[in-house]
Amino acid sequence: MHSCCLSPSRRCCSADAFALERFRSAVYQRAMTAKILVSACLMGHAVRYDGAAKPLCHPAIERWRAEGRLVTLCPEMSAGMPVPRPPAEIEAGSTGASVLSGVGRVLEKTGSDVTEAFRHGAENALALARATNCRFALLIDGSPSCGSSFVYDGSFNGERVRGEGVTAALLRRNGIEVFSDREVERLVERLAGEDEAAP
Repeated sequence: MHSCCLSPSRRCCSADAFALERFRSAVYQRAMTAKILVSACLMGHAVRYDGAAKPLCHPAIERWRAEGRLVTLCPEMSAGMPVPRPPAEIEAGSTGASVLSGVGRVLEKTGSDVTEAFRHGAENALALARATNCRFALLIDGSPSCGSSFVYDGSFNGERVRGEGVTAALLRRNGIEVFSDREVERLVERLAGEDEAAP
């Protein structure tokens, strides 16, 4: 029977079924879009310890924003730390992983122990990543929270050491792939492979 010959009630049911299918398709496509957890300072938010931002300029950022991929968070601010705040570093000989295990500490230049705030911020980042289906993270390198290839050595003299911050360590421990702000091209390639593999 031609659709125009259907009774009003049957046409309504048909329209409802079509709308439901479109909704399910949209939800499925959104779920299949790989999300990226991003350090808020890289998105232009003035949340760094010195009250500044460190916006990341790259064509991929605007594309990902338009695609609804980006989820923004500052771990320190999510844990209630103020802006500005004293600079903090993971103490010498410790790592982000050791901070998570309760062995290492994060200290401010003033000597204050802010370990619990950094652990809390990392837990908030992981919870948000899970809630929003982020399988990737793009984080500011060098930070005691977000550093993924280097952090500072705890002397507050600007000396770098290989390692990762507390948030980066927790995300990686839970299977989230972490990229630094200097690895945008690597993330572009990784996402391209992810999208091609999606059904």
